[in-house]
Amino acid sequence: MTLLAPTGSGNPPAAPPAARSGRRRLLPYLLVLPGAAWLLIFFGVPLVQLAAASLYDPSGSLSTGYAMTWAFSNYPDVLQAYWPQFLRSFSYAGAALLLALLLGYPLAYAIAQKAGRWKNLLLVCVVAPMFTSFLVRTLAWKTILSDNGTLVGLLRDVHLLAPDGRLLATPVAVVLGLTYNFLPFLVLPLYASLERLDGRLLETASDLYASPAQAFRRVTLPLSRPGLVAGTLLFFIPASGDYINAELLGTPNEYMIGNVIDSAFLVRLDYPQGAALSFLLMAAILAVVYGYLRSAGAEEAL
Repeated sequence: MTLLAPTGSGNPPAAPPAARSGRRRLLPYLLVLPGAAWLLIFFGVPLVQLAAASLYDPSGSLSTGYAMTWAFSNYPDVLQAYWPQFLRSFSYAGAALLLALLLGYPLAYAIAQKAGRWKNLLLVCVVAPMFTSFLVRTLAWKTILSDNGTLVGLLRDVHLLAPDGRLLATPVAVVLGLTYNFLPFLVLPLYASLERLDGRLLETASDLYASPAQAFRRVTLPLSRPGLVAGTLLFFIPASGDYINAELLGTPNEYMIGNVIDSAFLVRLDYPQGAALSFLLMAAILAVVYGYLRSAGAEEAL
C-alpha cells in the first residue's frame, strides 16, 4: 500500500525574506503615526487657524465677523504698540534664567555627585512642587512676598529694604516667581548630565595639578553642556511666554507679552491682534533659540 503524504501542514508557510524586510522598514513609521496625527490635529491645524486669524481685518469683531483681508500690517502695528512688553518678557526670562543657573547648577551637581543614598529623596523634593497647580504655587509666593510677610519684615530689619519698601508688585517678585516655577525644568536635565560624570576624570585633573576651578571649567562644565543647553531652553521658552507670574506678583507696569496676548483674546476680543502677537512671540523665541544653539555648537567645536 502506498502512503500519501499529507497535503496540509500545521505551520503556515514562512513569508518571503523580502516581505519580512518590508514590514520591518514600515514598522518605525507605523509607530510614529499616532504621535504625528496628534501633532497634526492639535498643533498643526490650530497653528494654521492662528496664522489666518492674524491676517484678518482688524476693524472686524465677533459680532460683525472678521473678513480675510490679508492684513499683513497687523504685524508692524502690534510690534510698534507692544515692543516694551516684548523686551520686558525676554529681560525677565533672562534674569530668571541667570538666577536659576546660580541655584540650579550647584543643586544638580550636589544631587548627582554628593547626595549618596539621599539622591532619590532630593530628586523628589525638586519635583514635588510640580505635583500642585501652577496657580497655587504662584499664589503661595504672593503670600511669601506680601508686605506683612516674614521675608519682607526680615529684609527691613537688616536694612536691605527701606521701612516702606516692598517686594510684591515689583520686577523682583516676577523674576522670583519665574525662577521658582520653572527651576525643575533646568535642574533635571543638568542632573541627568552630571550624574553620568565619571569621578575619575576629576581625580585625574587633580593629579595633573588642576585647581578645582580649572577642573570645573575644563572637565565638569564641558561634559555637562548637553544638560545645560537642554535645561536652559526648557526654562527660557516657557518663562518668556508666561503671564501668570506677572499677573499675580506684579502690576500692569510689569506685564509681559503673555499678559497682552491673554488680554487681546479674552478681554478685548481682538483676535487679529492676539494672533499676530502670538506669531511674533514664536518667531522671536525661535530666533533666540537658533542663535543660542549656534553659539553653543560653536563653543563645543572649539
